[in-house]
Amino acid sequence: MPADKSVSISKSEARHIWLRAQRLDISAPFGEGPPATAAAVEHLGYVQIDTINVIERSHHHILWSRIPDYRRADLRQAQSVDKTVFEYWTHALSYVPAKDLRFFLPAMKRHRREGHKWLSAVTPADLRKVMRLIRRDGALTIRDIDDDVLVDKEHPWASRKPSKRALQLAFYEGRLTISGRNGMLKTYELMARHFGWDQPPHHPPKPASARDIIGYLLDRALRAQGIVSLDSICHLDAPRKAQVQRLIEARVRRGELVPVVLEAAGKQQHWAEPATLENAGGTAFDLVHILSPFDPLVIQRKRTQLFFGYEHRFEAYIPKEKRRFGYFALPVLVGDDIVAALDLKTDRQRRKLLMQKWNWVGEGAARGARKELKRRIEEELHRFERFQLAE
Repeated sequence: MPADKSVSISKSEARHIWLRAQRLDISAPFGEGPPATAAAVEHLGYVQIDTINVIERSHHHILWSRIPDYRRADLRQAQSVDKTVFEYWTHALSYVPAKDLRFFLPAMKRHRREGHKWLSAVTPADLRKVMRLIRRDGALTIRDIDDDVLVDKEHPWASRKPSKRALQLAFYEGRLTISGRNGMLKTYELMARHFGWDQPPHHPPKPASARDIIGYLLDRALRAQGIVSLDSICHLDAPRKAQVQRLIEARVRRGELVPVVLEAAGKQQHWAEPATLENAGGTAFDLVHILSPFDPLVIQRKRTQLFFGYEHRFEAYIPKEKRRFGYFALPVLVGDDIVAALDLKTDRQRRKLLMQKWNWVGEGAARGARKELKRRIEEELHRFERFQLAE
């Protein structure tokens, strides 16, 4: 295929490519157990963490959507025992494959030099205190530090505990890592000790170069998205767009990427690897997925709307009377269409999954098809409820 030859594809073909890349086209694409969890994080590139737990938190939910027999203990095993995943900031706090850690070391070094905009109030004394405690006593949580004098919050999400802020800063600087979690309670450990770098002959990986990081971002997007745009590669990372654009142009010249004209995308440019476009067709998808609003298929709202014709609304922080879908609506994918958005809540005391609101959305939810769609979605809701209530 000539380097300057573009390929036109329909929205339906684009959806199939993205769903295959997200591994939502087949059941159990990663197998089961802790190795499946590590494989899923590695393939997706990151799995976003979020605090909202009106249903199970997003990181567990995203993994469950791709690992039918997923257990929360599998993620604990991957993070704390096998150490195949670690936590750091992508576009949000996320689980990331440990093999990719070198691409995040430059950001950690930058925070050591320049600090962190959210944590400017951390004093050197507070930082020395938490580092001294962890070096001496081993891994700890904020609950193990009980002698803080509380201070005023700098913003609504800030902690009043100086030690908590210091732990967070040491995490962003790469001095500490999160070695485990109990819900949202983090256990902090020296990064070198957690990964065994303090024991010869082991040593930390070499930090990636700026050029390597750009290649990593592009390759990660191609693997997990199939068809990419500058916005999808550089989600909430606009400063890197120019560098990514130059790398894309070089790969197009070498025939490694193909420009894609995507139906209804207007002037927004897209690209894909030739092999991806050769496999754009195929059999129809038949699975039902109840997705997290932080799922990679949903988190980039404009992309989701372009591919699926569905405009997701995250309404947890807007007044109740202004909500359309509900407090925490979950998109429902049936085959290759998003057909509903369900506002669900887990009543853990009564051990029930509560339906707050059922919204039909999209062209795939035409009235004549809703009876059968509802039956299939309700079947999946039973499985979803079992996941929510599992110990």
